Amino acid sequence: MRNIEVVIVEDDSRIADLHRRFCERVEGFSVVGIAQGLEDAKAMIELCKPDLILLDLYFPEGTSLDLLRDIRTQGIETDVILITATKEMGPLKDALRGGVFDYIIKPVILDRFTACLQKFREYFARLHTDGRVEQRDVDSLRNLNPSLSLSEPPAGDLPKGIDALTLRKVRAEFEGEGRDLENGASAEEIGERIGASRSTARRYLEYLVSIGVIFPDVAYGSVGRPERRYFRH
Repeated sequence: MRNIEVVIVEDDSRIADLHRRFCERVEGFSVVGIAQGLEDAKAMIELCKPDLILLDLYFPEGTSLDLLRDIRTQGIETDVILITATKEMGPLKDALRGGVFDYIIKPVILDRFTACLQKFREYFARLHTDGRVEQRDVDSLRNLNPSLSLSEPPAGDLPKGIDALTLRKVRAEFEGEGRDLENGASAEEIGERIGASRSTARRYLEYLVSIGVIFPDVAYGSVGRPERRYFRH
């Protein structure tokens, strides 16, 4: 597969160069342009037609969220990773709704950055595979792309008995790097981790099953008793 071409949009030249060096350390990526302003970014995106944009959020002329919306409105086939120092929830929501592949908070940690690009490389390869699409392919892409795997109905659209805050706690048990999820988790285990009863945990787990975030399976213990366990896609 050809290299993934990247444009970096960052107004601080030192940070832009750091991200370039980080990016070029990951096999399969090449930086084809660096823009230090939003107008320059528009021109460079049109000229280079990159596969991926590493996009800062704040610029002297405003935020890059309008640029993100323009990219989506115009149907430009590029993905975006937003990199920002802000820790406010509002921009994160806007970015996820705008379809960013990932959202990285500055200062960028090399391991986190590298893991993100490696995941994007796999996502990109799967998107460019010919053939029919099966449900497992869709589920796999949702797991690779946080903007898909983290999507959920607004709080007002959640069914009765499902609280948004508790739902996020349960969901967090199946997301993030470094979690030992090879053997899945039971309702009892999830309940203990989030401080809820087994029945409450099961209700939330079954809801996540219904929207395709996780899937259940039956495991048999040492005495042969079946146990319903939950796994992420």
